[in-house]
Amino acid sequence: MMSLYPPRWRPVVASLLLAVAWAAPASAGGGQGQQGQHGKLSKEARDQAKNKGTAKLDLIVRFRRSPGVAERSLIASFDGQVRRQHQSRWMSVRVPGHKVRLLADNPAVEFVAIDADLTASMDVSRATAGQPSPVMPESALKGAGVTVAVVDSGVALHPEIQTMVAAVDFVGLYDPLFAPGGSVDPHGHGTHVAGIIVGNGSHSDDAKFAGIAPEASLVSLRVLDGLGRGRSSDMLAALQWVLDHKNEYGIRVLNLSLGHPVFEAPEVDPLVQAVDALWDAGVVVVCAAGNSGRDGHGTVTSPCNSRKVITVGASNDRQTLDLTDDTVATYSSRGPTRLSLVAKPDILAPGNRIISTRSAGSHLDLLYPTNRVAGDSSQPDVFEHFELSGTSMASPFVAGAAVLMLEQDPSLNPGTVKARLMLSARKAAVGDPFATGAGLVDIEAALLATGHVADAPSPLVHTEPTGELSVENTAALWADPAFSLQALWSGAVLWSSTSDQAAELTTYAVLWPDTDALATLWPESTTAAEATLWPESTLWAEAVLWPDEDGGLLSMSVGDVVDP
Repeated sequence: MMSLYPPRWRPVVASLLLAVAWAAPASAGGGQGQQGQHGKLSKEARDQAKNKGTAKLDLIVRFRRSPGVAERSLIASFDGQVRRQHQSRWMSVRVPGHKVRLLADNPAVEFVAIDADLTASMDVSRATAGQPSPVMPESALKGAGVTVAVVDSGVALHPEIQTMVAAVDFVGLYDPLFAPGGSVDPHGHGTHVAGIIVGNGSHSDDAKFAGIAPEASLVSLRVLDGLGRGRSSDMLAALQWVLDHKNEYGIRVLNLSLGHPVFEAPEVDPLVQAVDALWDAGVVVVCAAGNSGRDGHGTVTSPCNSRKVITVGASNDRQTLDLTDDTVATYSSRGPTRLSLVAKPDILAPGNRIISTRSAGSHLDLLYPTNRVAGDSSQPDVFEHFELSGTSMASPFVAGAAVLMLEQDPSLNPGTVKARLMLSARKAAVGDPFATGAGLVDIEAALLATGHVADAPSPLVHTEPTGELSVENTAALWADPAFSLQALWSGAVLWSSTSDQAAELTTYAVLWPDTDALATLWPESTTAAEATLWPESTLWAEAVLWPDEDGGLLSMSVGDVVDP
């Protein structure tokens, strides 16, 4: 059998395998030992504390019990302040840097994580030109009766977003660009994301910029400020709000087009724990993989490293309807996940030059005025739409698909939604499974898919004694042979084993290429290898959405900001 590890790549692979050495066998909920690699203090918190001295550091502390008066007194004893108490065992605090290690050593404390900065998962590098969009035909399913929550920078008042039932701001008091009575999305990212899901397209010709599920109800939870910045503690509070109010508003789907680099193991990552709790409570969590793909593998962000959630990468259709030139967007983050080595992303969706609703006067709107799009030909000077790229834009495509699946069959659990989306995705003819996931989302096929699973954790990646790279077989992991690795990914192209537990990745020249293959698979510009990612037999429109009787397509306009 050909080795996956030629000498050029052994250092890279070895660095990944270091994480396996200390990792206990993982359950469906995560992949690490109880406290991860750095004991009770995350490496990021430790590193930042070293340089802080008496300056205070924002942390998220997990106590061994639900925190109360004693835990508040403990924080005060370290000259700290409690910023927010969460209903779980987490508490957001501010503590002098030189006392962080002492806090972690206290027996009442289980783990100390950094209150990490959040970023939106978009990629804007230069001005773009709008392109014609495919036409959206009528469809019986429009999301009615299902509520989707969007945790982001807020959602502005917009004529195409008419189904918002609740909005909660976790940032406003601290946001220099937020003015009471002004825009509820001073950044612009959240409005764009929301429009991809629930925009009705009323201000575009033939509703060509309508979202996937325009009749779904929307809940907006604002955790990013006017500059697109946020804190993990605010996101943690927003996720708790969704958990507390999901029944009141009928929230079945949650979109997260934001995150931060992986700093700790999933079991002690506050955001991973929060999204896992939502998943277990019946909410389908869809998460943008991140935009660090140019940095290589292991770049998927938190909380997308959760084994439970649906992690979405971005495809680039190069503004054509021909699948033979489609590629994975170069910025789309690659798996396996850092520390836990989970095979991610789970699926791809269009992410380049997506046209959706615009937050007029927002930070992005003012920063990129050439990205404004006039959707109504009768009003060429009215710009209700905006063009952005990133996995942020891919994630709401999949969230919208989940909404339609739940409208069609409200009894589906999150695991079954994920399993059907992955099984029905258009498979890559060749490629890196840690970039493509199960393939390109196919909403029509997902709605026709069958099969049920109790849960669908993404498989772990590990090594065999022979040195080959192996992946847990989902047929055993999900307790259903219909959902094998061969069925979910690319069949014989990647998998050499039919073992119940694992399948070996043997396409060495594709997954871990030598120097010549590397130039073909991951070049700086388009190549013939990139142009053959998707099978020739299907149009992009059929792969993602629905063709109409006249050959029109249900879609938003797409192209590419960064991968021309």
